[in-house]
Amino acid sequence: MNENKTTNPIISGVIWKQLLIFFFPIVVGTFFQQLYNTVDAIIVGRFVGKQALASVGGSAAVLSNLVIGFFTGLSAGATVVISQFCGAGDKKNLQDGLHTAYASALLFGVIISIIGFFSASWVLEVMQTPKDVLADSVVYLKIYFCGILFTFIYNMGSSIMRAVGDSRRPLIYLIICCFINIVLDLLFVVVFHMGIAGAALATLISQAVSAILVTKALASSYKILKLHLREIRLHSTLFKSEFKIGLPSGIQSCLYAITNIIIQTSINGFGTDTAAAWAAYGKLDAIFWTVCGAFGIAVTTFAGQNYGAQKYDRVKKSTRVCLLMALGTSFVLVTFLFLACRPLYHIFTTDQKVIDTGVWMLRLIVPSYMLFVFIEILSGSLRGIGDVIIPTLITLGGVCLVRVPMALILTPMTGEVSTLIYSYPVSWGVTILLLIPYFFYIKKKKLSE
Repeated sequence: MNENKTTNPIISGVIWKQLLIFFFPIVVGTFFQQLYNTVDAIIVGRFVGKQALASVGGSAAVLSNLVIGFFTGLSAGATVVISQFCGAGDKKNLQDGLHTAYASALLFGVIISIIGFFSASWVLEVMQTPKDVLADSVVYLKIYFCGILFTFIYNMGSSIMRAVGDSRRPLIYLIICCFINIVLDLLFVVVFHMGIAGAALATLISQAVSAILVTKALASSYKILKLHLREIRLHSTLFKSEFKIGLPSGIQSCLYAITNIIIQTSINGFGTDTAAAWAAYGKLDAIFWTVCGAFGIAVTTFAGQNYGAQKYDRVKKSTRVCLLMALGTSFVLVTFLFLACRPLYHIFTTDQKVIDTGVWMLRLIVPSYMLFVFIEILSGSLRGIGDVIIPTLITLGGVCLVRVPMALILTPMTGEVSTLIYSYPVSWGVTILLLIPYFFYIKKKKLSE
C-alpha cells in the first residue's frame, strides 16, 4: 500500500469495484480457513466413521468456535483502530497499534491454551457429549488448544493486513496452509491410521505455518507499517482503545457461540445420528457464513478508513452498496444449499439416516439466512466507525431473550429438534427490528457532512 493516502483506493476509488477487489480475497481466504476443520470432518467421517464425524464436527467444533469467535471479536478492535489510523495517515500510531495487537494475541493465546487444555474433558461432559464420541472429542480438543496460539497470531495478523488494504497475502497464505492440512490429514489419518489425533495434529501444524507466514509478511512487506519482534508490547492507551472496541464484538461472538453450545447440548440429547447430522450441517452452512462474514469484514474496513479520512458520504454509500451485494450473493448461496444439500451430505458420510436428518435440518433453516445479512452488514459498518456497544446489546438481546429460552424451555416441552432450528430465524428477526432504526439514528448523528 502506498504511503500517500490520496492514492488509497478504499477512500478514493469506485466503491463497488473496490469492494469486490477487497471482498474476493477475503471470501476465498475465509473459505480456505473453514476448510481446516471441514477437511478433518470429511476425512474422519469417511475413513473412521460417524462417531468420529460427531467428535470433530460436534461439541469440539462448537467449543473451538466459541474461543475463536471471542478472539476474532477482540481483534476487530485492532482492525478498526488500525484502519482509522491508516485512513488518517498516522504512521506513529499505526506502528504502536500493530505491536499492541500482536502482544494481545500472544497474551490471550497462552492463557486460552492453558485453560482450554485442562478444562476440555469437563466441558465436553457438561455438554452431554454422547459417550461413544466423548473420548475422541477430548483428544481432538486438547490437541487443538495446544495450537490455539498459532490460530490467534494468524487471525490477528491477517486482520491487520486487511485493515491496511491488503487482502491478497492472507488469501495466499491460507491456500498454502490448507493444502498442507489436507496432505497431512490424509497422511496421518489414512496412511498412519492415527484417527482423531492425526486430524487434530494436521490442523495444528498447518495453523503454525500460517502464523509464521503472516508474521514474516508484517515484518518485511509494508512501507506504512512494520513489525519488529523486539518492540511487541502493550501500549496502554492503544490497548484500551482496541479492547474497548473489540470487547463488545468479542462478547457478541462469544454469546453467539454459547447459545450454539446450549443448542449443541440439546442436539446431543437426540443421539449420535442427530449429532452427526448437525455436525455435517455446520460444515455445509459455513459456505454461507464465509461469504456473509467476508462482506462484513469488507464493510468494516471501508467504513473505518473512510471515517478516519472524514469521508462520511463514502461510509454511507459503501454500506448501501455492500448490503445490496451481500443480499444478492446470499440469495444465490441459499438457493444452492437448499437444492444441493443431499449430494453435499454424501461428502461427509454414507449413513442414510444421518443424511436424511441433515437434509431436513438444512432445508428448514437456510431460507431464513437472508435475515442475517442485514445484521452482518449494518453491524460491520457501525463497528468500522467505532460504534459497537449498542449494536452488541441489541444483538445479545435477540439471542438471550429469544434463542436461549427457546432452547432451554420450549425444546424440552416439545421434544422436537425443529424448535431449536426455529430459534435462529426468530432471534434474527427480533434483532433486525431493533438494529435498523438504530443504524439510521447513528447515520444521521455521526455521518452528516
